[in-house]
Amino acid sequence: MKLKISPSIGVARLGNSHKQFCLSPDEIGGLPFEADASGNKLGPIIHFKDDESQVRRQGQLFKILDADGNEITVNSPNIASMEWTVHLANKKAAWYQYSELEGNLLYGEKNSYKNRNVALRNDNIKTEEERQTLIIDPGPRSVSGANQCIGFDKTSVPDGYPAQYPPESVTSGTPIKTLGDLKTDDEGRLIVLGGFGNAGGNEPLTSYGGSNTWHDDISDGPVYCTITYKDSTAPVTLQAWVIVGSPDFAPEIVNISALSDSMFDVGVRYFNLVPDMWQDGKFNTNYKINYQRDILPFIQRFAGYQWVANVQSMSAFSSNIFDFSDPSEENRVNRENYFSYFRRPNDKSDPSLDQPQSQLFKMNGEDSFPMMPLNSGSNSVSNETLVKFCSLNDTQYFMFQQWAKGTFENNPKYEPFPISKEDQASVGNCVGLPMCPGIEVTWSVQNPKIYSAPFVIADYKGPDGYNKTGLTPSRDECEGGGCEPGDLTKRMACPWQADFFQCTIQAVNFTNPAFNKDSRTTESSITTIDVWKESKTRFKDTHSFIKDPVFEPLPPTYYSYWWPPQSPWDVLTGETTLDGQIHGHLPAGQQMNYARGINSFVQMVEHWSAMAFIRNTNSQGVGFPYFAETERTHELFSFKEVGIGQVSGNGDDSETTIPVFYIEEDLTRIGHKNERAKRLVSFLEKRAFKKISVNPDGLGKPRSGTRMRR
Repeated sequence: MKLKISPSIGVARLGNSHKQFCLSPDEIGGLPFEADASGNKLGPIIHFKDDESQVRRQGQLFKILDADGNEITVNSPNIASMEWTVHLANKKAAWYQYSELEGNLLYGEKNSYKNRNVALRNDNIKTEEERQTLIIDPGPRSVSGANQCIGFDKTSVPDGYPAQYPPESVTSGTPIKTLGDLKTDDEGRLIVLGGFGNAGGNEPLTSYGGSNTWHDDISDGPVYCTITYKDSTAPVTLQAWVIVGSPDFAPEIVNISALSDSMFDVGVRYFNLVPDMWQDGKFNTNYKINYQRDILPFIQRFAGYQWVANVQSMSAFSSNIFDFSDPSEENRVNRENYFSYFRRPNDKSDPSLDQPQSQLFKMNGEDSFPMMPLNSGSNSVSNETLVKFCSLNDTQYFMFQQWAKGTFENNPKYEPFPISKEDQASVGNCVGLPMCPGIEVTWSVQNPKIYSAPFVIADYKGPDGYNKTGLTPSRDECEGGGCEPGDLTKRMACPWQADFFQCTIQAVNFTNPAFNKDSRTTESSITTIDVWKESKTRFKDTHSFIKDPVFEPLPPTYYSYWWPPQSPWDVLTGETTLDGQIHGHLPAGQQMNYARGINSFVQMVEHWSAMAFIRNTNSQGVGFPYFAETERTHELFSFKEVGIGQVSGNGDDSETTIPVFYIEEDLTRIGHKNERAKRLVSFLEKRAFKKISVNPDGLGKPRSGTRMRR
C-alpha cells in the first residue's frame, strides 16, 4: 500500500500564548482552525490571541493518506501502531550573516559565501566543534498513539544524543529553553507546535540580522512516521518536513508569488512535474493553460494587496477593465496589452546589470505606469547581484504569456496539477518572492538540489538521525545531498522580529541599474565677512563642515513594499465599539501605519504580539471583502496629538496635529485601563524578559534607508 504524510512540507507558526493554540489553514488564503487541548480540529478560528492578549501558536497537523487520498489513523483496522518522530533545530547563530543574494548558488559558484567573503555570525568562534555549540539542537522527539505530548526542551533529550542548547540565562531578551512541542490527537495524527517567539543574547544588539550571542526559536526539520501493521506486512517509514515560521498577521491575504508557486516552478522545470508544460529544457508554447486554475487566482491576489499596502496601481491592475476570461482572438489585444506590464524574470546566468527587473515603468509615449508586481525585488538593498523590482517566477510568467496569446481554456471543472491541495496549501500561505531573505524561508527553496521530488525536501541522513555526530554548522545543502534539521531557516534574520521592523517598505532606485545604494556626503559652509569702514579693510573667512557619509538609496527612488501580506504596512482601523475606540484613539476605517507605536527594533523584539491581525470582516458577504485590524493590543500604547508648531517653532502651525503612538512603560498605568489590560500586565510581570541593550553605535538605518513611518 502506497502511503504518504500530508502535507509533505508543513508550516507551524510561533506564538507567545502558553494557554491556547490553533491549527494551520488547510487551503491557500484560509483561516487557521480552533483546536481542543489535544489538537482535535474544530471550526475556523475565533480569536488569534488569548485573554492575556498573547498570540496563540499555530500548530501544523500531519496525517497519513493512501494512494486514493483516504486517511489511515492509529484506529484503522490493520494498524498496530503509528510512531511519529520530529527533529527540529535552529542553525542561525552558526550560519553566515544574511547578505541579500550573496551565497545563492543559482547565480554560479563565484557567488558562493566563501568567494563573496560573507562574514559568519559569531565569527569570533572559529573551529567546527566550537561552532556546533551555536546550534540549537534538542535532538529528535517521538510520540506514538492517541493524545500524547512531548516537548523539545532539556527534560526529554533522547539518551546519548549530543544535544545543544543556548545559555539558560541571558542579559538581553528571553533565553531559548524549548523549540516547541509534539502532540497527537484522538486519531493519532501529529501536531507540531513551534516555539514561543522568544529571542535573547548576552551582548548588545549590533545588527538587525544577526548579533553575536543571540538566538531565537524559529526552527525546521524532518517529520517521520513509522507505521506497523497487525498482519505480516513490513513496517513502513515515511518522511516529510516542517517549518516553524513567524506569525502570519494577515492569513487570508496571499502573496502574488507564494512559496507554493516557487516550489511548483522548481517541480515543473527540474522534476518533470507537468511533462506537457516543460519539454527538452524549455516551456512548450503549445501547452494550453486553464484560466480558472492558472490566471484568476493571481489577478485576485493583486486586488488583495490593497488591504495591507498603499498600492493603487495594483488595485487598478486587478479591476475588470475587460473580460479576462475571454480567449477569443478579438480580445487578444487587451490580453497582450495587460501582459506587457509584467516584467520578465531576470536570467540568473546573465551577469549584465541592465536586466528586466531593473525596469520600474512601462512607458506609453510620455505616459508611464508601474510594471507588475509592484514589490521590491530580491535585492534592492546592496550593490551585489542586483534585483531591483519583483517579477513573477518563470512558470507563472509562462502561464500569463500563454493566456495573453489565447492558448488557454476557461473551464471551472479543470484537472488539477499533480500536487495535492494540502501540499500546496501548507506552503501557499508563505512568501515565495521576493526573497531577501524572505519571511519563513529564503532563496534556497528555489534550488532543485534541496528536493528529492516536487514539494519533498531531501533528507540528508534519514530517520537514523545524528545520534553520534549532532548537526554540522558549515554544510551548505544547496551543494546537494539533502537537508539537515535547521537548514531551511538558518539564513533568516536573528532575531526573527527584524522581518517586521526593517523588512516592510523599500525606496528603490529606478534609473541606475548598477546601484541600489550609494554613500552621500553632505558639505556645508559658513562664510564670515569683516569690514573696517574707514580703512576699507575687508576680511573673508569660510569654514566648511562635512557630515559623515550616509549609505542610502540612490535617488530618484520609488516607494515599494517587501511582502505586505506577511508584514503589513498600510491598514484600516477596525474598532467599531465605544470601548475599542476609546483605547484605540481612532475612528474605524482610517488608514494607518500597521506597526504604529512600536518605534524601535528593541520594542518589536519585546512587544511583537501587540500588533493586530488583519481579517476579512465580511467573509460571508460574497464578492465584497473588507479587511480591517482586529485584536490589536491597544492597552499597551499611549497616544498624543502633537502640534506641528512643536517642530516648526511657529505656534500657528499647531492648528494642525499629527497622531503619535508610543508604548507606556509604566505597567501600573497600563493595568488601570480595563480588565483586559490587567491580564496583559499580569503576563508581562510573569515572563522572564530582560531589558535589551543596543550597541552605542546603534543598528544603523533599516534596509529602506528611512525611519519614517507614515
